[in-house]
Amino acid sequence: MSKKVVLVWFRNDLRLHDNEVLAEAILKSDLIIPVYCFDTRYFQKNNFDHYNTGTNRTEFLIQSVTALKNELKAMGSDLMTFIGYPEEILPKLCAKYEVDEVYHHREVASRETDISEKVEEALWENKINLRHFIGHTLFHKEDLPFPIKDIPDKFNIFRKKVERESHVRAAIPAPAKIISPQHLEETAVPTLAELGFSAEEVQSTNLNLKGGEGNAIAALERLLDPEYQGIQNFTSISPYIAVGALSPIYVYQRMQESNLIQNKKRYERLMNMLFWRDYFRFMLKKYPNIFFKKQGIQQDIKGTDFSHPEHLERWKNGTTGEDSVDKLMKALRETGNLTYAERRLVSKYFTAEVDSNWLIGASYFEEQLLDYAPATTYGFWAHISGVGTSPKENSTPSWQEFAKKIQLQKQ
Repeated sequence: MSKKVVLVWFRNDLRLHDNEVLAEAILKSDLIIPVYCFDTRYFQKNNFDHYNTGTNRTEFLIQSVTALKNELKAMGSDLMTFIGYPEEILPKLCAKYEVDEVYHHREVASRETDISEKVEEALWENKINLRHFIGHTLFHKEDLPFPIKDIPDKFNIFRKKVERESHVRAAIPAPAKIISPQHLEETAVPTLAELGFSAEEVQSTNLNLKGGEGNAIAALERLLDPEYQGIQNFTSISPYIAVGALSPIYVYQRMQESNLIQNKKRYERLMNMLFWRDYFRFMLKKYPNIFFKKQGIQQDIKGTDFSHPEHLERWKNGTTGEDSVDKLMKALRETGNLTYAERRLVSKYFTAEVDSNWLIGASYFEEQLLDYAPATTYGFWAHISGVGTSPKENSTPSWQEFAKKIQLQKQ
């Protein structure tokens, strides 16, 4: 009797804990082949001349993939890594290792779903099924109190109804063992240079956050410590959630176990961000591609065209002359991370003073942020720009008001 072989295609789920794809593959197969593809589309520049993934986030991704590879090797398996298009790489691996099925987590943004469709089509030519799983949100789609098409647009209504009528599933334990074919192909995780970045760009990389599941869990524990006094809240763990080194369900589980609820203000801030993250993903499912359209939900608004490149460059370089904005823009480029209060300040300044298409500002965040996620980042910018899906959040204070609030928090 032949053994069933499943190829697990890792994407934004670089962890062992609470990984439904991995758990299901272990349950349903005899042998597992873990694979990660460094898709070159993510390391190119877009129409706004911004990298889809900047050097800091790419280095963070490299560290996260390396950490997962080391964890799997310690279990007697491995993570094979390749540079190129998954729709070309995966069918070849399936033929080489006689794979029966490919498992992966489904995404919601257009670029990611397009790639999945290309892979699915290429695999099906060889009669191999691509099986989809939903495992990136706090609340599972099947547990929502409404179908996707009926999700309330208003965020507060969405949250209240979900809190009242749904539940968070238990986190899936990390596997103790993974059985893979013997003599898997030897592969190495690529460097920044091998992904196409110049020597100057590599030299400018300044990552002060270490990637990987172990570092993700450690960062969460620091955040949940009652003695924690840092100004960062969700953004101290959001880069790990973005690459999937940390599961939002696991975050929620540890929040309950740590009794963080006794600190109501910190508990509420964290829960609010987890709900916003779910909301943005479900909205992008309800309204496909809505956060990548200049007019957003406001179909009668055309939006501002790209008309002031000199203003844009000053904003990006932190040379606007506004000290509160410039310090943060330089910090964004250097560290790839800002608190959400700081993000509101610099993005609101962009919409008020730069006078350019807001999608350009969102695209720059996409390049720079360690925690970039399509739905969250572009959904955030859509609301700052007044075209988001939740009407109340389309009305925000001025950038000067945001600056005052940040200054008061630091005093």
